[in-house]
Amino acid sequence: MVVLAASICTKGGKAVISRQFRDMSRARIESLLASFPKLIPTNTQHTSVETADVRYVYQPLEDLYILLITNKASNILQDIETLHLFARVVSDMCRSAEQREILKNAFELLGAFDEIVSLGYREQVNLMQVRNVLEMESHEEKIQEIIARNKEAEAKEELKRRAKQLEMQRREQQRRAAAGGPSGGSYLGGASPAPSSLRAPAFKGSGMKLGSKKTKQSELLDALGGEALLSEDMSVPTTPSIPNNPEPLAAKSERGSVPAVTAESVHVVIRENINMELVREGGLNNLELKGDMNLHISDPSLARIKLALAPASNNYGPELQFKQHPNVGKFIANRERVVALKDPSRSFPNETYVPLSINCWPTPSNDGTCDVNIEYELENEGVSLHDVVISIPLPDGSYPTVSPSHTGDWALNSSSHSLDWSIPLVNAEERSGSLEFTVGGDDPGAFFPVQVAFVGQGSVAGVRLASVTRVDNGEEVVFSEDATVTVDNYTVV
Repeated sequence: MVVLAASICTKGGKAVISRQFRDMSRARIESLLASFPKLIPTNTQHTSVETADVRYVYQPLEDLYILLITNKASNILQDIETLHLFARVVSDMCRSAEQREILKNAFELLGAFDEIVSLGYREQVNLMQVRNVLEMESHEEKIQEIIARNKEAEAKEELKRRAKQLEMQRREQQRRAAAGGPSGGSYLGGASPAPSSLRAPAFKGSGMKLGSKKTKQSELLDALGGEALLSEDMSVPTTPSIPNNPEPLAAKSERGSVPAVTAESVHVVIRENINMELVREGGLNNLELKGDMNLHISDPSLARIKLALAPASNNYGPELQFKQHPNVGKFIANRERVVALKDPSRSFPNETYVPLSINCWPTPSNDGTCDVNIEYELENEGVSLHDVVISIPLPDGSYPTVSPSHTGDWALNSSSHSLDWSIPLVNAEERSGSLEFTVGGDDPGAFFPVQVAFVGQGSVAGVRLASVTRVDNGEEVVFSEDATVTVDNYTVV
């Protein structure tokens, strides 16, 4: 195969960037690119087109085309594989496939193109190798940078010490002048020299030394094996720093998008909090569900009522433990205050109690990338989940290419370098969804733990009121119920 040029052009054939691997004039490449859009057949799925002299192997890139111009004797299968690597490099280095972003990263892109093809022939490299070459990290350079920062920090400390010493001398002279000392002159116009004890000590040797001490350099080199040292800022801070903590996944409001409930004279509030850890291969490590039910009565005439709980609509029923307020009558089932499990041999937790199941499947490819498929499904129809955010960590320095067919919206979280997948509502009608993306990296463990956040409407435990009646005459009372579920920790490890 012989690749003559690799180019990115507009739909009209205007070159955005182009790298020629054989001797070709600018006018020649511009002419080839200008004629390319006219050769593309309509309503076809082909990715190549030929002329009498050259072959174009191309791929749409949103509003642009990325294409290889090869000779007609070139192996088209190898050309298509090479084109896909070019496209992945562009996706990895640019946040979007827009012309402005391509031009912004033109120098780096052309350097990457040269690593893939040399003198028209494909090099045996993958995406990770190209990325490593472009980073051009030097161990010696890092050492020199750290030593330079250390020297700068010591110089700043020395300057601060000198400035503080001079300020103390100035204040001492002002104090003596204000007290009417023997000099008889003021600080601004006095002619008498300062006492020898107040003079600044003379500099010794060849002047102030900016270099760090030998012991600090040796300690620095000894500790250089730790990555934390390489990223540590060794300059002396002059103002308190504020950590740039990422926004929490959960909605800022406690209710999120859960609709508000109009309170009646008898209003029951049910609050549940879930703490859960799922296993990526399926199964459950632990699950803890806590909640409370509070009664609010705004009409004094309705103070003597009793509440009837509806039968549990899921499998939680006998496995929950209820504890009542001391002033509330005990459950009729037994004389204890706590309703515990009847059968101690039954296990808890069980995966069937999970309100929302998450499946994340990273599949490494042979080119240094991973295809990641993530799905969710509502397991408990008794709740509606609002403001669902599923956060998938990404390998360092990589950016995903997301398939256009997916549920909800996604965004890159720069603070945690993760992909945040947002779904406004998950309920019995819209109970499942999926998202697929490709990203650089071949370690499936880099995409875990997956963090999940939501605000639920309803009760995971199935606790709800069936009726409210007066104690004296059994008459039913109109009531309102507000049941929500919040997340303390919801992860897939």
